[in-house]
Amino acid sequence: MADLVDNATPAWRARLNGASDRFRALPNNKKILLFAALAAVVSVIIGLVFLNREPPYKILFANLSDRDGGQITAALQQQNVPYQIGAGGVISVPSNQVYDVRLRLAAQGLPKAGGVGFELMDNQKFGISQFAEQVNYQRAIEGELARTVEAIGVIESARVHIAMPKQTVFLRDQQQPTASVMVNMLPGRMLDGGQIAGIIHLVSSSVPNLPAKNVTVVDQDGNLLSRIPDLNENAGLDQRQIGYVRRVEEDYVKRIEAILEPIFGKGNARAQVTAAMDFSEVEQTSETYRPNSTPNPSATRSQQIVESLGNGAPLPGGVPGALSNQPPSAASAPITLPPGAAPGTATLSGQPLGQAGAVNREITTNYELDKTIQHTKQPKGNITRLSAAVVVNYRQMPDRNGELKPTPLTAQEVQQINNLVREAMGYNAQRGDTLNVVNAAFADARTVPSVQERVVDYVSTNLSDLIKYGLLGIAVLYLLFGVVRPIVRDVLKPPAPVVPPDGTAEAASQTGGRLIAVAGEEDSVPAGAGTGAAATALDPREQQRRQYTNNLEAAREIVKSDPRMAAQIIKEWISTDE
Repeated sequence: MADLVDNATPAWRARLNGASDRFRALPNNKKILLFAALAAVVSVIIGLVFLNREPPYKILFANLSDRDGGQITAALQQQNVPYQIGAGGVISVPSNQVYDVRLRLAAQGLPKAGGVGFELMDNQKFGISQFAEQVNYQRAIEGELARTVEAIGVIESARVHIAMPKQTVFLRDQQQPTASVMVNMLPGRMLDGGQIAGIIHLVSSSVPNLPAKNVTVVDQDGNLLSRIPDLNENAGLDQRQIGYVRRVEEDYVKRIEAILEPIFGKGNARAQVTAAMDFSEVEQTSETYRPNSTPNPSATRSQQIVESLGNGAPLPGGVPGALSNQPPSAASAPITLPPGAAPGTATLSGQPLGQAGAVNREITTNYELDKTIQHTKQPKGNITRLSAAVVVNYRQMPDRNGELKPTPLTAQEVQQINNLVREAMGYNAQRGDTLNVVNAAFADARTVPSVQERVVDYVSTNLSDLIKYGLLGIAVLYLLFGVVRPIVRDVLKPPAPVVPPDGTAEAASQTGGRLIAVAGEEDSVPAGAGTGAAATALDPREQQRRQYTNNLEAAREIVKSDPRMAAQIIKEWISTDE
């Protein structure tokens, strides 16, 4: 009946029950060792995951002085905020507390940045003098400027001194303020020309009527930084003008490479352009007079005519009295007397000619002069000269075997490239532009690093990480294959059946976790059945078989006579590591 029940149980459930029984039969020391090994493996895996994650700390403040750093760490300890201190005066706190901690420290006036700012004006005393108020205001400006300069990454600390002259009502006696900046650089750092110019313009723009030329910058070694040649090394150009020149050059480079890349492919053409530009601002005013022209097309400005009698006396005219003071009316006769005019003809003034007919006439005519006034202002940033250099890679042409081989370009192709580049850059020979096109094989196309070189480079770069992860991997493999695997194998694999030493007895079969040994033929062979010397002496295997049979019979008798004792013995066997 038990056999029928066992046959009806699924195979997987029987195996699971067998594994469960064998796991419960394991000694306690093996169970503890198995759980400890699994816990160690899980701990190592979790540790690797957290080790590769970014630290949950974020920078709270950087470039702090020792005094400010000590005050901030003391405040963090009072607030029970965990923190980390790094090189260069860096203090880090958990990323989810950065902004909250900054606000709380700002309420305490931290960091102080080694000086005072406009918070000095918050505690003004009643009845303070104007001189003391002016001094406090100047100290506040100096402190704020020092804090701003210290925000530059390469500067550890800074001090600013401003000399403000006394105001006067006389314009001729007005004096401009001056400023001095003392910067303490971080070890191994230095300011470039652009940063020095930025500090100068920052200070000059923060103080009224302070020109940039009156600002002096000095480092901790006493070196004058505001007058170093680096500020004027680019032909007197400021940073904006230098940036404009760089943008113009990059624009020409993009033009050249954009027209060559569709022909030779990306990365097979390189170009460099140098632009000489004129940033001088020229204003010109000219006044031009044209040569004298004939009277007919010229414009008359004024004309004066004087007539007199032949004897030199002027002709009488006009009405005596007030009316003679009025200007004469328009002429009623032509300016020139027609030829053959008879005496008595009216003159220009309206009086008839005398009998003598002699009239002196003087005509003075003023003409307008042609004048052209031209005001010209030349724009800044004119390109005075361009110099371009272009390098084109060899073509990859198949040889007789079908393999790609670098092949130089022909002279005609080089000339075509030259013409294309000339048009792309707007070549102008009158202003002195130059162009040089070279066809050569690129070095990076021939020296491709092999897989072995890349592996060696990666190993040499990440050697410490590889050693660390390798040791952790060896530890995990040892725990898995040296500790966990043997115990799991003992649990999952059923024990081998008990077989008699001579191998003649049948193997025991498992039924419900019990081992039933079915003995074979137990009849001993009589001593006289053999022939020769073998009949008189017993074989060692025969002796072992008989001993095993006797022990088996004794065990059966014990089980039959006292089953409780037999069960107790089996229970002790299972609970012990035997």
